[in-house]
Amino acid sequence: MCPACGRFYQGLAEGDAGGLASWTRPARFVAHCLLLETDEGLVLVDTGLGTQDLANPRRLGGLFTGLLRPRLEPEETALAQVRALGFSPADVRHVVVTHLDLDHAGGLSDFPDAQVHVFHREHAAAMAPTWRERERYCQAQWAHGPRWVMHEVDGERWHGFERVRPVPGLGDEVLMVPLHGHTRGHCAIAVKADDGWLVHAGDAYFFHGEMAPERRCPPGLRMFQSIVEMQRGARLANQARLRALANGPEAAGGGIRVFCAHDPVEFERFAR
Repeated sequence: MCPACGRFYQGLAEGDAGGLASWTRPARFVAHCLLLETDEGLVLVDTGLGTQDLANPRRLGGLFTGLLRPRLEPEETALAQVRALGFSPADVRHVVVTHLDLDHAGGLSDFPDAQVHVFHREHAAAMAPTWRERERYCQAQWAHGPRWVMHEVDGERWHGFERVRPVPGLGDEVLMVPLHGHTRGHCAIAVKADDGWLVHAGDAYFFHGEMAPERRCPPGLRMFQSIVEMQRGARLANQARLRALANGPEAAGGGIRVFCAHDPVEFERFAR
């Protein structure tokens, strides 16, 4: 996604020419998804935009396409990348979403056989959005009738977070961590890897500097997060808890790594 006026959204961004994002060049944001190989088959965490979004971009709405200017490249879809790894879409047995905003749920129809795990309150918001939520959810993205598996916010304590629950059938290696605020039922997905935990924080924050001990965030992203938030107090509190986790003793040894859905700096760290 490439909104205009890069510096407004990305500020003093690492990796940019001279360490300074430009007012004249667009920003760059990604849709960071995870593909997990498990004993129960493949698990996809978030889907990004899907092939049907590319086939009919108008369904994404003029506000999204006009402001964020997504590059609709077929090879970037989750479906294309799963196939490039030698798998079939049917091999994806579970999709676990951080939330159902249109840039996270667009690929659901590309994996129609998968169970789709989501918090009940997020599903309710997406199915019957208020006027404030209408632009963020795209009803066409689930017109195919996904195999919804809805979860209540209930579970155990995990690294300072309450009511954390495992995804059924996946042992204790894929966890849904309630992080409400950005949407009514937003969550992080914590994944147990060989070398520690990966915490996909979705849209709980948008800029890598928000996880620094001294929080920093460019003005465009501060404004955007405030405009789209559903529960300001919950969003800020959960962001602070994530920051404490990202800078805690477990993270210092690489045992816990936190990242969000759209920051390109974080994405490139993992890509390397």
